[in-house]
Amino acid sequence: MSYIRRSLESVVQSAAEQFPVVALTGPRQSGKTTLLRHLLGDGCGYVSLETPDTRLAAITDPRGFLDFHESPVILDEIQYAPELLMYVKERVDSRRDVPGQYFITGSQNLLLNQHITESLAGRVAMLTLLPLSNREIAGEPDAALPWEDGPTRTLTGAGQADLWRSFIRGGYPELVAHPARNTDLWFASYMQTYLERDVRSLSRIGDLAQFQTFLRVLAAQSGALLNLNSMARDLGTSLNTLKNWLSLLEATYQVFILRPYHANISKRLVKTPKVYFSDVGLMCRLVGLGDAGHAMNSPMSGAIVETAVINEIVRTIRHRGAEPRLYFWRTATGVEVDLLVETEGRIIPVEVKQSATPRPAMAKGIRGFQADIGDVAAPGFVVHTGDVKMPLGDGTLAWPFAGL
Repeated sequence: MSYIRRSLESVVQSAAEQFPVVALTGPRQSGKTTLLRHLLGDGCGYVSLETPDTRLAAITDPRGFLDFHESPVILDEIQYAPELLMYVKERVDSRRDVPGQYFITGSQNLLLNQHITESLAGRVAMLTLLPLSNREIAGEPDAALPWEDGPTRTLTGAGQADLWRSFIRGGYPELVAHPARNTDLWFASYMQTYLERDVRSLSRIGDLAQFQTFLRVLAAQSGALLNLNSMARDLGTSLNTLKNWLSLLEATYQVFILRPYHANISKRLVKTPKVYFSDVGLMCRLVGLGDAGHAMNSPMSGAIVETAVINEIVRTIRHRGAEPRLYFWRTATGVEVDLLVETEGRIIPVEVKQSATPRPAMAKGIRGFQADIGDVAAPGFVVHTGDVKMPLGDGTLAWPFAGL
């Protein structure tokens, strides 16, 4: 499997030169271990805490374990032995001026953050690696977003069939590197591993079948306003249970919660958040779409494109070591903008359309937002599935998803 260059590489290298510990979190199979081993090479040790015998050794004799695995070392899947972090702190404090001693990975943000806050505050750089962005897949990991200075992605002229196949495949490195692999089988195995290892270790879920049903229902509502009360009634489950399950999905990087933007204006705004799956390929499998043609012509097609756009922007910003400041806009009268990107004191409105033929009318929501917000609103973008860049009036540009 050939290595795919990641946007986060320079951030990891910089962190390793400044902090004694670098923590890399993200969903299972997003490439965390591969990235670290590629960057650090043979001069850095490696040990996985996922295997029972290794985990037992780390828990029963942590000082002896760290003596044997001398720094610099990668401690993979640290959530299986979080007690070890107190002893990592002990080692780091004895050589506080030495950067790049320990590199830890984990796929459970909630648990890992809690233990890191308790044990390694001020000693660790926290970074997140998500599945591959399109710019990484295209070999342009440093390409700017359309509203930023610098060269943007190169348009390759790929057709609709290729675009929708990329949605179905998603961004997990193993599927991208092996396009002929059976994606249905891979995603089924991924979900089984996720349920058995992450879900059960973080929460006492007695009925995994009901949790899986919740996953499918949630995927079918990707991009819609989140109505947990209605879901709870339909599933015959308590509201608090669904809130806990949603928190679990967010903590294990399976979903991204998009919250509404509130400005100090007189209009009544929707306050309910939206939820998006963190990989569009996984979302498609959960709603039973494994064929590109079926996905393109399904009632879910708009939600699929919207999820793909959200994923691309979140991954691009996260892989720079930054926290995305993303929102959506919707008034009580139905005026809506799919995505607002807050950056450098400006807000970029982004509308997403499942169409290869952009028209000025598609920017109606953007114009309404700009009129309400005023100077803080930057020129907008309508991201579409075609291959043309063109002005839509009032400074708004039509922008191809393939060049996002």
